[in-house]
Amino acid sequence: MDNLEVLLKIFLIVILAGLIGIDRELRHKPAGAKTHILVGLGSTIFTLVSLYMYVLYKGTSPVDPGRIAAQVVAGIGFLGAGTIIQSGGSVIGLTTAASLWSVAGIGLAVGCGMYYLAIVSTLIILFVFFVINKISDILENKIFEIEKKNKKIKK
Repeated sequence: MDNLEVLLKIFLIVILAGLIGIDRELRHKPAGAKTHILVGLGSTIFTLVSLYMYVLYKGTSPVDPGRIAAQVVAGIGFLGAGTIIQSGGSVIGLTTAASLWSVAGIGLAVGCGMYYLAIVSTLIILFVFFVINKISDILENKIFEIEKKNKKIKK
């Protein structure tokens, strides 16, 4: 793998993770653009190092490139848990934790050169955020209108 390919992978994950992080940032969630970029970049770096070690030590030492990827997944679970907060009987931050977990997966995909998977996954995540947020907004407005009508009727 040459330096140009490494640079391409780094720029790609910064863009993809940044797009997802911007959504979280605009919604004032616990982990925003910087956190998502760093998670994506970190998982890409770990993947690249893992693949490099596999090529470097192949045949001379037992090297399993999947072991580092497995540790990335475990580490992101710990980081994601930090974004989850229980407040007033409800749990918040689950979507942000899931987006961090997904960005780590996208970083692993970019590191492995699975660009199509990384780009399509990012687009699907952004689509889900956009569509679900629009549906939630519509439902909240409908519920607010119904509650407002009920209060007028009770008076």
